[in-house]
Amino acid sequence: MGPLTGTRIIELAGIGPGPFCGMLLADMGAEVIRVDRAVGQPRRAQDVLTRGRKSIAVDLKSDSGKEVILKLCESSDALFEGFRPGVTERLGVGPADCMGRNEKLVYGRMTGWGQEGPMAQAAGHDINYISLIGALHAIGDPGGKPVPPLNLVGDFGGGGMFLAFGMVCAMLEAQKSGKGQVVDAAMVDGAATLMAMFFTMQAAGAFSMNRGTNLLDGGAHFYGTYETKDGKYISLGSIEPQFYALLVEKAGLDAERFSAQMDQSKWGEFKVELTEVFKTKTRDEWREIMEGTDVCFAPILALDEVHTHPHAQARHSFVELEGVVQPAPAPRFSRTEPAVTHGSRLPGEDTVEVLQNAGLAQGDIDDLLGSGAVVQA
Repeated sequence: MGPLTGTRIIELAGIGPGPFCGMLLADMGAEVIRVDRAVGQPRRAQDVLTRGRKSIAVDLKSDSGKEVILKLCESSDALFEGFRPGVTERLGVGPADCMGRNEKLVYGRMTGWGQEGPMAQAAGHDINYISLIGALHAIGDPGGKPVPPLNLVGDFGGGGMFLAFGMVCAMLEAQKSGKGQVVDAAMVDGAATLMAMFFTMQAAGAFSMNRGTNLLDGGAHFYGTYETKDGKYISLGSIEPQFYALLVEKAGLDAERFSAQMDQSKWGEFKVELTEVFKTKTRDEWREIMEGTDVCFAPILALDEVHTHPHAQARHSFVELEGVVQPAPAPRFSRTEPAVTHGSRLPGEDTVEVLQNAGLAQGDIDDLLGSGAVVQA
């Protein structure tokens, strides 16, 4: 079940992009053991980001708790953490400690700024990381201020996905070399990589530093969003000439006047006219006219309606687990089909089972529980 079945990975619990990385790996079949704190507020049991893995609650500040992590490393393929640089070293579970127990272990590190550099120890969030590498500057309306694209670009795209990718790469290499290595996944680096195409456009003189005036940032009348008669919205991406011609036809536009598709001096007036045109019909009426055609059209759906769209239903893009609608595992595989095995666990819900599977004797497990080094929920 899933291409990573048979792989064991330790996740030192964190927030946001760290759990997202763990979700991606668990969705692909890896046995991900999430190490939660032995004390603290219980995590919501329906947290989508923490689905599909087991939870062990450990006091990392105790010598016995640290030893539990090192013992788990002996039989694991990888470990990842999302603390500031140096924290796990101070706890005694840094790369040297863990890889000393297992030379094939891959040690993944997730930070915003990276493991070194003048800002490495500074606090930050997605909005700061994507500011530094140019992504945020490029997003927004003409003459307006930059608009944060949720926390998708830094945290999840540049962070969690790049960490998962890096860890799988390193685990594949370890199978050949017999040696693990440290994966330094910094959100600034990953987000910068996501901007590669725009650096190409800039080098070719095809990207303006004035946001909201370019081909892909809403500047073009044929690539953007429009409000409909019922106060909802649709999206267009009619870039190629044949797709643009179909847009002009189905929107009932003057074909001769709108033939100047790439004349940027006309984009503003064309956008005004299209704004009025799309307000003449409801979102569903425009769907009847354009959806499924080569116009490159889609209705803009809210989170509470995306799972009801026929295409999402046909592809089973969403699943409902423990009463929560959530994305299904992606991507798809023809043979080793991934699946969500279960929802989120409470911190420490699988402590005893994990320790038993790691080969600890029941007496030793009882001692750990009695000392508070580990907790069973």
